[in-house]
Amino acid sequence: MGLFSKIKEGLKKTRDAVVGQIDSMLKSFTKIDEELFEELEELLVMGDVGMATAEEICDKLRVKVKETGTTDPNEIHNLLQQVVAEMLTGGQELTLNTKPSVILVIGVNGVGKTTTIGKMANRFRNEGKKVLLAAADTFRAAAIDQLQIWADRSKCDIIKQKEGSDPAAVVFDAISAAKARGADVIIADTAGRLHNKKHLMDELAKINRIIDRELPDADKEILLVLDATTGQNAVSQVEHFKEATGITGIVLTKLDGTAKGGIVLAIKNSLDVPVKFIGVGEQIDDLQPFDPEEFSKALFDFS
Repeated sequence: MGLFSKIKEGLKKTRDAVVGQIDSMLKSFTKIDEELFEELEELLVMGDVGMATAEEICDKLRVKVKETGTTDPNEIHNLLQQVVAEMLTGGQELTLNTKPSVILVIGVNGVGKTTTIGKMANRFRNEGKKVLLAAADTFRAAAIDQLQIWADRSKCDIIKQKEGSDPAAVVFDAISAAKARGADVIIADTAGRLHNKKHLMDELAKINRIIDRELPDADKEILLVLDATTGQNAVSQVEHFKEATGITGIVLTKLDGTAKGGIVLAIKNSLDVPVKFIGVGEQIDDLQPFDPEEFSKALFDFS
């Protein structure tokens, strides 16, 4: 299955539930008027896009309709695709130009954080990069063992200590090993406990101090893994983590299992945090770099 087909298939539930309704609604209109925009806004809100983002989409759409002189409601479909792609564009590329670069991965239990790290490691390794995993989520039972399984599966080295160890010490060891082994990327599995925000902030601050001291010029990404099936709850998680840690991007998993794909727009637009990867299936190669144009095209493609 090609990349576009995979993303299109992964967005099927969202497309059928949300975009399908938009399609039907547009077919019921004979002209483009304010009533059409009001109904469209309502459907977008129901599709987990969020009120503010739905309003902005419709405002941008009004401008496009005026600019292009569009009068046929069926043409709204293509204009909507363009608006969504434009709104999602910006910041989606990872910045990993130094050797080594560092990716810190955070996320609450159950979102697929460790699986995401494994898939990411596999992708980088297939691109010819030498990847080192750091098992710095040391307090969650079995997190280290899970990461070891993914290290084996993706054929990457792993640095770990015993359960309960200091996460910053694991990251320090990983940096030392990365320097010695000539690794291109360090991916650190870090904790994501929201119930104790201060502890999380302290822990991540300590890890960041170690990185800044040992690799002062390294490119660093802090990625938050979110489960797309949680819908608007994912937006509130981004708010909490953004406040606590200063995240640089989002990895949105389980998009294939939900009709709430509109959450991508809510996160990017209302919180100004770019989506870097999307998960559209269970296979090791089902984690895809986020491409706003391909995403928008797949979302509105009924062919």
